[in-house]
Amino acid sequence: MSVTSHATPIKLGVLTDLVIPKTPERDVWRDMVETVEFVFREALEAGELDRPVELLVREADGLPTGTVKSVIDAYRDLVDDGCLAVFGPNISENTIPLRTEIERRFEVPAISLCGADEWLGEWTFALPAGSMTDEPIVIAHLIARAGLQTAGVLVERSLIGELYLRGFRDACRDAGVTIVAEAAIAQTGLEIGDAVGAIHAAKPDALVHLGFGFGVVRVNEALQAVGWDPPRYMGTAFEDAFFSHEIWDAFVGWVGLEQYDEGNPVARRFLDRFEAATGRRPEYFASVVSRDVAVAFARAFANAQPLSPRGVLDALERVKMVPAASGAPGTAISFGRWTRRGWMGAGYLVARTLDPDRRTHRLAARFEPA
Repeated sequence: MSVTSHATPIKLGVLTDLVIPKTPERDVWRDMVETVEFVFREALEAGELDRPVELLVREADGLPTGTVKSVIDAYRDLVDDGCLAVFGPNISENTIPLRTEIERRFEVPAISLCGADEWLGEWTFALPAGSMTDEPIVIAHLIARAGLQTAGVLVERSLIGELYLRGFRDACRDAGVTIVAEAAIAQTGLEIGDAVGAIHAAKPDALVHLGFGFGVVRVNEALQAVGWDPPRYMGTAFEDAFFSHEIWDAFVGWVGLEQYDEGNPVARRFLDRFEAATGRRPEYFASVVSRDVAVAFARAFANAQPLSPRGVLDALERVKMVPAASGAPGTAISFGRWTRRGWMGAGYLVARTLDPDRRTHRLAARFEPA
């Protein structure tokens, strides 16, 4: 029997800092974990890896509903259990303080989906599900392309909300869109009628939400109360809609940013193989982004010299121009020495809308700057 058949598996931590609800309609966390497992299984069967990868999965209740400490403790446990790298966590308000601890005591590389540039550092990489700098540009571009000239903004009272708002002000200036009203809202879906009323009174052409997403849950209800049905836009908070039917219904009528584009041939081929193996076809952000993170790690594990946290970090820097399943056709992943943000170009974000049937969603637009 081959000696390599007894090789110790590589340990990869998979850490979520949001306790994602499991519903009869969809299990987002399962889709992410099973996608990662599938990528590593394919890589092993193809001979691209010479040993299996074992996932150590942890769920922490981080901000906005939990604490940063729970996320830091979960990361520490993964490091203590021998993980050479970690996928996650993914919420900016948790990753920014975690980065300090990774650099100070953990020294194990991570790839996050968070959008904060403050996460990026020596050990910390990102394939972000949007960002506080990119998303405002795309939203302002969509508003201007629709021929709308003014916007009213609902911004969540949080670090994420403030970073989005800073970027959106700049993006609107560049796109020729005037912000005529701003109103702060809670992160947690509290009463929102007064804030919506204040925006409505300013009579903007478009309504924009900026934040993590839970603050938007009651906006449609408030719009109905004042008899207003404006064009409305949000960032990748749109992806929260896949967590439950309740959130889906609250997001119907919005144009939001996502990373699944059915026109991407890399995504189609991957989902074809995944469906053939599992009988499921998760056509939304969770599968394609997780696939891309896993592909980056698989290449790093295969090329790490030695197979250690530092070796994996160095090998991640050599992941170059890998075709991505995320985003519009042609999106690629490239890291490098002090290049920690892996998407090249703005095509990794596309605009989508939800259908009221709670199942289907459609491409609304791609980012096509003049």
